[in-house]
Amino acid sequence: MTVPEATREKVTSLREEIRFHNNLYHVLDAPEIPDIEYDRLMRELQALETEYPQLITPDSPTQRVGAEPIAAFGTVEHYLPMLSLNNVFSEQEFVDFHRRVAARLELSADADIAYMADPKFDGAAVSLQFENGKLVRGATRGDGTRGEDITHNVRTIEAVPLRLLGKGFPSMLEVRGEVFMPRAGFAKLNERAREKGEKTFVNPRNAAAGSLRQLDPRLTAERPLDFYVYSVGIVEGGLLPDRHSEILHQLQEWGLKVCPERRLVSGVDGCMEYYADIGNRRDSLDYDIDGVVYKVDRLEYQHELGFISRAPRWAIAYKFPAQEEMTLVENIEFQVGRTGAVTPVARLKPVFVGGVTVSNATLHNMDELHRKDVRIGDTVIVRRAGDVIPEVVQIIAGKRPKGTKPVRIPRKCPVCGSRVVRIDGEAVARCTGGLSCAAQRSESLKHFVSRKALDIEGLGSKLIEQLVLHGRIKTPDDIYKLSATDIAAMERMAEKSAENLIASITKSKQTTLSRFLYGLGIRDVGEATAASLAAYYGKLASIMEADVEDLQEVPDVGPIVASRIQAFFAEKQNRKIIRELINDGVTWEEVAPQRTANSGPLAGKIFVLTGTMRSMSRDELKARIQALGGKVTGSVSMKTDFVVYGDKTGSKLTKAQNLGIAVIDEDGVNKLLLINN
Repeated sequence: MTVPEATREKVTSLREEIRFHNNLYHVLDAPEIPDIEYDRLMRELQALETEYPQLITPDSPTQRVGAEPIAAFGTVEHYLPMLSLNNVFSEQEFVDFHRRVAARLELSADADIAYMADPKFDGAAVSLQFENGKLVRGATRGDGTRGEDITHNVRTIEAVPLRLLGKGFPSMLEVRGEVFMPRAGFAKLNERAREKGEKTFVNPRNAAAGSLRQLDPRLTAERPLDFYVYSVGIVEGGLLPDRHSEILHQLQEWGLKVCPERRLVSGVDGCMEYYADIGNRRDSLDYDIDGVVYKVDRLEYQHELGFISRAPRWAIAYKFPAQEEMTLVENIEFQVGRTGAVTPVARLKPVFVGGVTVSNATLHNMDELHRKDVRIGDTVIVRRAGDVIPEVVQIIAGKRPKGTKPVRIPRKCPVCGSRVVRIDGEAVARCTGGLSCAAQRSESLKHFVSRKALDIEGLGSKLIEQLVLHGRIKTPDDIYKLSATDIAAMERMAEKSAENLIASITKSKQTTLSRFLYGLGIRDVGEATAASLAAYYGKLASIMEADVEDLQEVPDVGPIVASRIQAFFAEKQNRKIIRELINDGVTWEEVAPQRTANSGPLAGKIFVLTGTMRSMSRDELKARIQALGGKVTGSVSMKTDFVVYGDKTGSKLTKAQNLGIAVIDEDGVNKLLLINN
């Protein structure tokens, strides 16, 4: 068959592009396209080479697994090639794979073949070699034939045993698995990097690969790496079970870590059930996965099925819908929120990612926008995981058009034209328009009627925006002055709907003090803080007259939140709105104050809790401290006496150390409570 010249040129172009991205991914640890885009390039090349097999060359990316190992490490020859897996992206493609397996085994297409199912980890594939039970070598996959010698680095990973447990293992045993970085450890690693002004990692996969390539093993040892084994390579001087699932169980008996999410499934239905289950739980796992790997369980079947050039016929990776995609930034606009926060938002060329079509992505704040240097016209990677708001992960610098300019913060509010200011030390810029700003007005009113506040059923976002636009409501008290006629005049509102809404508004007048406080929209006063204020003071008048020092006596209210509460109630306009709401009939039952007695052995001592406690919840620890007269606040200041830390601590511990405040761990605070009890 004659090959068109355009096809030859396309194949050459695809190979060059794939090699370029292989080098970025495997050698430089700096990928600039998401996996799904790489998969597309590879599949397009595979399709052309299938159609025109005379174009296949030994150095085509389709005939290889990865890239050359970097020269800084010694090279290791894999006795048995570390091949990659072919991918499928739909149920039909998986069904086709299953039918091919069944046909080669001379079984019926609906045969219940047993498969070992594992999550497809998003990390770095490695080989570990044990001789007489001792770890003697660790290597990266490299190009599948040769990898990099990372023995010294894998020895630092706690999940990798230096010596196998028990007995009966082969004299030479090679296992394959994935080194990955758990999400919590990744977040901490990047947090430390930001504090030091160092470059952060894009995702846990890059962090894991980069950690394995540290020339100094001490640096690798500082990284929170983990490891799961998923298969074996060369086995000499011993025997293993004849099923893959039983091999994994045996490896676990010898002290190797095996993923607890693995499952033996049967047939297409079993595979689909596992895929759906692990997909639903994907965002709650401690580590990133991007699909499911299925392996035919019986080894005799694996041997019969064999291999194609770069992958086994008895295994397949069923990928999840991409959580990262590549698209174009068509514009960058600024939205104004309820508190006046002016937030940059990227308007994107619509792209399907994370199961939905995304056309907008948050850029968080100006610091984040400038750190990522996102500009109009940029090609970017956008990420959406689960229900998380889509965000721009990074730009692809090589695709930036000429003439782009950095985005500047607007001087005036895009909604009301008021000044936009940014307070020193804060990442967020804010509109100064307050209730005169229609955006803040609408968002404030939406918050006031929300389910956790006054809970006015039927008064949704669109209707509020209409009422604001037509000048019917400006402040929360205006809601209680609405008539059925006002509401019926709005678009898509009939007379009956208006009457139902008036009934809902009337019903909402009977509320609670905590709901009312939350509905006022005081900055940083969420549900919990509103409930604490209501319980501590019992009466609204007492809260409105409290000074900053008195407010800090409330559990979880620190100096910043106290100052914002005091400033809110000091505003004449806010006090007027509250009076009007009460005059309109909004009411609640006032209760006796529930104040912790300021006596006991810890009286006068201020504690801040951070991290996860092992022996009790933070609420339980807080109650024990308060029972002894201590005070627990939510933020660290010079007034803090002790910062108590558990696992997975945040910036509070660092701030305490910088201020010279006493820090004690969970064991320490338990001793302190025991001594003073």
